[in-house]
Amino acid sequence: MPDPYWSDPYWSDPDGTVHLYLGDMREILPALGVRADLIVADPPYAETSLTWDRWPEGWPTLAAQHARSMWCFGSMRMFLERRDEFAGWKLSQDVVWEKHNGSGFAADRFKRVHEIATHWYRGDWRDVHRDVPTEKSGRRDGGEGGMRATATAREHTGSIAAKAWDGSDGSRLLRSVQRVRSMHGRAIHPTEKPLGILAPLIRYACPPGGLVLDPFAGSGSTLDAARQSGRRAIGVEANEEYCERAALRLSALTLDFDTTA
Repeated sequence: MPDPYWSDPYWSDPDGTVHLYLGDMREILPALGVRADLIVADPPYAETSLTWDRWPEGWPTLAAQHARSMWCFGSMRMFLERRDEFAGWKLSQDVVWEKHNGSGFAADRFKRVHEIATHWYRGDWRDVHRDVPTEKSGRRDGGEGGMRATATAREHTGSIAAKAWDGSDGSRLLRSVQRVRSMHGRAIHPTEKPLGILAPLIRYACPPGGLVLDPFAGSGSTLDAARQSGRRAIGVEANEEYCERAALRLSALTLDFDTTA
């Protein structure tokens, strides 16, 4: 890769597959000139009065210059309020991360125990990398094996049902609701995402050996999940305290994903 692509990172692993940069992504990414296979973004939602919870204006537009595929975590409120900033992207799907616990901001509403991960792309869908997201049937959350389109399903979905997964190998499509324990009580960043929710998103949208870009690296979870999935990764984090914590985390060997609820 040409300079200054690899120049002066805050931390890099010995193999040169993971690089972490300190600074505002709106300044770092143009300087790096990086082109990634996939962006995984967990931006501040700007839903609290906390000092770090501030939306970086214009970041989705900037991100569009560095990849054609992106997973972005957020809330429905966030996506609706910021919808104009995603105008350069097309929405393909959404995945719900169901936590084992959660926190509500008001006593007169349902307790929120989920977050949304939306997949965005640019250009033609046929040119966007994606691997069929499957799992072996018979997981603890129950359900049938491979799903076939029934007459009712065809009537309800029309031509969409023509591409149903047949499950002939004993697998089934991963479901759009993923139950994964949150990092409550063991997080090193206030909004840290567990590897168990990040790994399937990365495997779906980034080819093996491809490059994952996280513009809000936080605890380094995305970088860790990308590395364990056989991908390269670049992260940018604006807060030096969390950048240091992420570097320490990435310097340690982590072996398994936490996928239990």
